[in-house]
Amino acid sequence: MYEALLDELRAGAHWHADETRWEVFVDIEGKRGHRWYLWVFQSRAVAYYVLDASRSAAVPSAVLAEVDGGTISCDRYGAYKKFARLHPGFTLLYCWAHQRRDLLMLANDYPQLAPWALAWVECIGVLFALHAQRREAWLAGREYGELDRGLRATVQEMADKREAALADPTLPAPAAKLLTSMRRHWAGLTAFLDRPQRALDNNEAERALRPAVVGRKNFYGSGSQWSGQLAAMMFSVLMSLRLWQVNPRTWLSAYLQACAENANRPPDLAGFLPWRMDAARLAALRSAPAFTQPPGQSLT
Repeated sequence: MYEALLDELRAGAHWHADETRWEVFVDIEGKRGHRWYLWVFQSRAVAYYVLDASRSAAVPSAVLAEVDGGTISCDRYGAYKKFARLHPGFTLLYCWAHQRRDLLMLANDYPQLAPWALAWVECIGVLFALHAQRREAWLAGREYGELDRGLRATVQEMADKREAALADPTLPAPAAKLLTSMRRHWAGLTAFLDRPQRALDNNEAERALRPAVVGRKNFYGSGSQWSGQLAAMMFSVLMSLRLWQVNPRTWLSAYLQACAENANRPPDLAGFLPWRMDAARLAALRSAPAFTQPPGQSLT
């Protein structure tokens, strides 16, 4: 099942990617400490999780091996940048929610710069609104030329505003640092302009990691490498089912019943892969499981 999810992931053309720390309490020769990383790569059809001791570009390189190219919505972490350098067929779409977060942090850390930072936050709010209008028109198949021109003009105004601010010798250093980072990542921040169907943020991946983050805060991680790998597999299965609104208990009951009847895994996984099911099968697995009263037990 895990391999089938990976195959479907690689068939996509756009992915959301993110990673978070995950403790694995096992000593490995050559590795200091217990910090590992749980990565997620989410396409339209699949949420695929990988547990790895590394937070390097080797992880996305392995997950997207044999894929010629596509677009990845991500934050500005260096591993994604290195991956894109090594695989020029891929384009990174940097997350505007992270850029907005940087401005809010600046406003909080430097109250004297709060009006300046919040003015930029308002600009980003306008950007999100204009992009949403263009995206809605594109998805509906309506003419969106005027919306597109308005959006591009707004982006250019933001670039002009940034350059004017950086040219001001009185601009405080923290603000200059933030705008310099914005300039450095501008190509990825504006790559959405030619892709009206894509989101401006990477919130899909962050939401996909939220259950793992909540779990980590309660039980820290995994007690062994194999249990960590099992966690990644189960996250992959259950969160992929969630993308298709499949009831996980209904699906697990059907899958485990098929395993029992075959004394092994099901010989054909097609009936358990949402993207390969017919409408009737998908509807059945979206329903709540029927409750069967155990023999000899009363509900009262």
